[in-house]
Amino acid sequence: MDVDATVRIGKNGITDNVLNEISEQLKKRKIVKIKFLKNTNRDELSKKAESIATRVNGKVTDVRGFTVTIKKE
Repeated sequence: MDVDATVRIGKNGITDNVLNEISEQLKKRKIVKIKFLKNTNRDELSKKAESIATRVNGKVTDVRGFTVTIKKE
């Protein structure tokens, strides 16, 4: 997929503001790419992605490196 990450999750983690932004972008674009910090634990990345998707009513379509793609469900 040739889409740039539009949301970046930094040292503050998954906040309400981040979730609101992802939700708003899903309404407009139907797909959102999220980039996590490089020091994020890779073992927990999929769990975090699923948690975000559940909270914004989306579905994880791809996890590569530190980038997650979520589409509107």
